[in-house]
Amino acid sequence: MSASSQPPISTDAQKESLIEYPCDFPVKVMGARVDGFAEAMCQVAQQFDPDFNPATLEMRASKAGNYLSVTLTIRATSREQLDNLYLALTGHPMVKVAL
Repeated sequence: MSASSQPPISTDAQKESLIEYPCDFPVKVMGARVDGFAEAMCQVAQQFDPDFNPATLEMRASKAGNYLSVTLTIRATSREQLDNLYLALTGHPMVKVAL
């Protein structure tokens, strides 16, 4: 079956989500291991989840110690909130990758 003969994706199918809101949602962010990286990521998280607790932050340095990954667990309330959080993180100058 060619791609052109497949039915178009309906608007309802696009709105479906495997995530039930609200929920705790982990976001992994990686960047260079520099002073202020973890604090900057916490500030971004707090813009989208005012109740974000920086004490829940998990950090792990790369094997060579050049990079740092942080896991931010936020309270996700909507797909729009998560989309905007990912846009803010991936647009941040200190961030290499956000998963």
